[in-house]
Amino acid sequence: MMGQDPNVEAKEGLVARKTRSIAGILSRVPRRRWADYAFMAAFVLLLLVAASASDVFFTQRNISNLMRQTVTNGLISLGMLVVILSGGIDLSVGSVVALSAILASGLQHRLPLVLAILIALAAGVLVGLLNGFLISRFKLAPFIVTLATLGAVRGTVYVYSEVPQVPSSAFFRTVLGGSVGPVPFAALVMAVSFVGVWFFLNRTTAGRSVIAIGGNEEAARLAGIHVSGHILLAYAISGLFAALAGVLLASRLGIAQPSVGAGYELDAIAACVIGGAVLGGGSGGVVGTFGGVLTLGLIDNLLNLFNVQTYYQQIFKGLIILFAVLARRKE
Repeated sequence: MMGQDPNVEAKEGLVARKTRSIAGILSRVPRRRWADYAFMAAFVLLLLVAASASDVFFTQRNISNLMRQTVTNGLISLGMLVVILSGGIDLSVGSVVALSAILASGLQHRLPLVLAILIALAAGVLVGLLNGFLISRFKLAPFIVTLATLGAVRGTVYVYSEVPQVPSSAFFRTVLGGSVGPVPFAALVMAVSFVGVWFFLNRTTAGRSVIAIGGNEEAARLAGIHVSGHILLAYAISGLFAALAGVLLASRLGIAQPSVGAGYELDAIAACVIGGAVLGGGSGGVVGTFGGVLTLGLIDNLLNLFNVQTYYQQIFKGLIILFAVLARRKE
């Protein structure tokens, strides 16, 4: 019997080496530390405080409002997680939220609703691709690139429309911004998105390659991973989810303000690091990020119930980010 084709054996050997290299990179990702349990305990404590301090917290109306309020940050945090896992950061997501909200609301006056939404989502993807191209092709710092696009996109939004845009479609406001029974439609979209990103990161070669790049970019390159292409993909995903968050936010509010989305990137970063992501890449997960989103949503909800001014909320979130980054810094 004739032996196997040498070319086939060589290809199989190359695939095996790539798989072992990626597995080796992933095996060096920091394990869960005490910070995970500290944040879990804090979340349980917040629930106990909410139950004892407010009579309306566990009412159906407040729970529904809590779910609606977490959608925007939840979707942005998903995209931010993918970028952080690749070793980057995306500060432009807040401006992308405004861009997609304005486009989806304004274009539906002249175009079919589906086309208006698709254009809004495509705009977010294009911003993400621009970020990824500049970062991967010219080796620029993600912080600087996305900070620049944050300002450029925000300015573009104001050039396109200096006044708020009110959606004309009743379907857009009542269905996309409505509920399926007691559950907001946007919350269902967020749940499906979390499942999809979990599958992408844990069950696809592209997702595992993104994590490997964040763990050690040079080792990933030597393993045969197309680093530039996967960085492009990570930022495109971030732009897509930020745009989707903007569309759903406009449908919920029934209006799109050019100023919307300012500071949303901080909430997304906070949710990711609370959930276990390490700034610099290689560590983090969808389940932890979901917990971070719920924690921040719970904090916002409690502070609103007690009529705490937004300035104090910003101080509190800043301290959370600082503590989370310190707790999860790389060894």
